[in-house]
Amino acid sequence: MMRSLAAFRPFPAFFSLLTALFLALAVTGCSSFGNTPDETVGWSAAKLYSEAKDAQADGTYDKAAKYLEKLESRFPYGRFAQQAQLELGYVYWKANEAGSALAACDRFIKLHPNHPAVDYVYYLKGLINFNEDLGLIGLISSQDPTERDPKAARESFDAFKELVTRYPKSKYTPDAILRMDYLVNALASMEVHVARYYTKRGAYIAAANRAQFAVKTYPRAPAIEEAMFILVTAYDKLGLNDLRDDSERIMRQNFPNSRYYKDGLDRKVAWWKLW
Repeated sequence: MMRSLAAFRPFPAFFSLLTALFLALAVTGCSSFGNTPDETVGWSAAKLYSEAKDAQADGTYDKAAKYLEKLESRFPYGRFAQQAQLELGYVYWKANEAGSALAACDRFIKLHPNHPAVDYVYYLKGLINFNEDLGLIGLISSQDPTERDPKAARESFDAFKELVTRYPKSKYTPDAILRMDYLVNALASMEVHVARYYTKRGAYIAAANRAQFAVKTYPRAPAIEEAMFILVTAYDKLGLNDLRDDSERIMRQNFPNSRYYKDGLDRKVAWWKLW
């Protein structure tokens, strides 16, 4: 009996060896079938950057982003890495990855606050948010105006303002100023649009609050004329006669020929009651 038991002792070790070999083959097979070789292995920083520029020229921005990412991770120091960090924001943006583009801009500003091209990064950051918000501030939309979020427009304005304040002589500053003017007008129009929406629905407190915010925040925007009209209308509906009269006085001083009350005066009807 002892001899027969001893004869079976090698078999557990044999099966363990087979199992290990099988697992090794399985892992090797999975890796060979599941992964494609990385063509960039062994590329220099110059080669990665050159390929990224070629990809940008071809309009394949997602490919360009991958090359720049590899460049930065493999060669974190030196001029190529810094250039990759500078260009990633633009490449992400062109690849329709606005979130990644803004993050890349913020990261570059944090890492290189005194870089000669940091003014460009501020401009790019403003431009990304500006284009993100063009559809939002168009005002001709079926979307409920109270649901619109002007966050992108405000962040765009802040980035342009930072550029103009820090780098008044930058070549990007003149265009940034023009875009800031547009954003001020657009943001004021949005606030007035929402105030008008509330007025038509009889929510006069909300209407007055939005109109008042527009007047205080964007005092020189063209939409302020209508904001004052809404203030007078809302205060009258709420029975706040002193506030109504003050608002009318301010409006007459600033908009003596306003279209919002001319017809009403001709008809001897309180012009704010024509709403």
